[in-house]
Amino acid sequence: MATLSNLQGNCYQDLINAKYGASRLGSGLSYPTQGLSNLGMRYDDQFYGLEELGMKNLGQIYRNLPVPVLVEHALMRREGRLATNGALCVETGKYTGRSPKDKFIVEESSSWSNIDWNKFNVPISEAKFQQLYQRVLSYIQGRDLYIFDGYVGADPRYQFGVRVINEFAWQNLFVHQLFLRPTAAELEGHKADFTVISVPGLQADPEVDGIHSEAFIVLHIGKRLVLVGGTHYAGEMKKSVFSLMNYLMPQQDILPMHGAANIDHHGHTALFFGLSGTGKTTLSADPDRSLIGDDEHGWSTEGIFNFEGGCYAKTIHLSQEHEPQIWSAIRFGSILENVAIAPDSRVLDYDDGHLTENARAAYPLTYIPNCSISGVGGHPKTVIFLTADAFGVLPPISRLTREQAMYHFLSGYTSKLAGTERDITAPQVTFSACFGQCFFPLPATVYAEMLGDRLEQHPETQVYLVNTGWSGGAYGIGKRMSIKHTRAMVSAALNGDLANVKYTPHPVFQILVPERVPGVPTEILNPRNAWEDAEAYDQQAQELARQFVENFKQFGSVRPEILEAGPIVR
Repeated sequence: MATLSNLQGNCYQDLINAKYGASRLGSGLSYPTQGLSNLGMRYDDQFYGLEELGMKNLGQIYRNLPVPVLVEHALMRREGRLATNGALCVETGKYTGRSPKDKFIVEESSSWSNIDWNKFNVPISEAKFQQLYQRVLSYIQGRDLYIFDGYVGADPRYQFGVRVINEFAWQNLFVHQLFLRPTAAELEGHKADFTVISVPGLQADPEVDGIHSEAFIVLHIGKRLVLVGGTHYAGEMKKSVFSLMNYLMPQQDILPMHGAANIDHHGHTALFFGLSGTGKTTLSADPDRSLIGDDEHGWSTEGIFNFEGGCYAKTIHLSQEHEPQIWSAIRFGSILENVAIAPDSRVLDYDDGHLTENARAAYPLTYIPNCSISGVGGHPKTVIFLTADAFGVLPPISRLTREQAMYHFLSGYTSKLAGTERDITAPQVTFSACFGQCFFPLPATVYAEMLGDRLEQHPETQVYLVNTGWSGGAYGIGKRMSIKHTRAMVSAALNGDLANVKYTPHPVFQILVPERVPGVPTEILNPRNAWEDAEAYDQQAQELARQFVENFKQFGSVRPEILEAGPIVR
């Protein structure tokens, strides 16, 4: 066990002393001098139900430690370093993003016939799951474990208890900040509906375990149990719980959504759908609106609600000027994954992507100054689909009809940006149904029809497609959309400034292009006009349209009016 005396250079002692003083902790406990066994709360005679999971012969069990103590544990275990802004910096090694090829769903009777088995929802046998589970149980013997008991679902009517069991203190801090934290009374009576066991240090054997690599993310929907191993990337825990919610929510007539939400002082709610790297977190963190959540929500018959209690923002090229709320949210209690940090000064460099372009910050929602504490809102007045089109074809903003909204929701087009997943080093065209197909166990058409129903029930809701990608040419020729102009377009949509603007259908994609947008140069609104070579644009638009049509074949016999809302291929 590491102690303060044997940590290199005593840098952690200096940093903790600076934060708390040399003799007392923020929690009022005596400062430890003999390692972790004296730090935090010890549970020598309590197992908190771990024995029911088959866990035995364990080391220390730490449950729902406060943030400062978790940070201290992580530092003493040499899991990370403190930056000058107080954030805990960690590196995740080989896996710096999600590994979708290593995610599996157990073939079991309660869910088998409901799952849309495809390249994202890959089956694994019950026998192989049990084999992996036994390996996990063997691995944790003698090890310290960290438990977080909390919740997902801000609306109490649709809330689930979640338990996450971690090998690492920093990952327990991550889930503490990302999920909904319980009160003392709630913790006393907590019941886990979902359980996630994360053991990054356990590497699987592909030949023996019947999987693809040393990493594994295995969901057993019947048991509501998730195993994560072989990868240190914390986002796997978050997205596994999201996948479980996406399976269960439609049974309660709730549309689960991979999107952000915010609300203005009039109570008007907005939704932002988009894959990683499209600007979902950045654009939803609006100083003039209260953030409900940055990533995962449900749309019920009463309105929308956040699934989580924290944010998970990309930090590559983060700037205080353009993203002041995210910038200020990164402080003590936040976790930074794979952000470059100077070894001596502990100064961060958000522009250094040598570890990954997918550098991340995790922090509680309350670190955003004007967040919505309740995590709930009414039915959205505005829905925005975000895409980062690397081909420079789509307009920077366009309005969608209900049928077009369903078509583009099913398509989920964007360009996959570098670092979001392993082995992605340059933008690639991708279609991800529901703007996150790998997280949705049911057929995509189930969620699209639910969206169509919501839009039909609330005809006042306007849907826009916003391109945060390239203009004036494809990637390498054109330029990335200005964040200033994108914010202006989003603000115009939210404020109702586009309600009485003249629209013209795009000649290929049929989406409705506005004639003007306040604060945005008119010449960029029509993407063809932004290209120097109009014929080259036409060819590129047709090529992208063909890819849309080809991708849409996977959905089989959808209703004709939805098919007709897609692009026209000549």
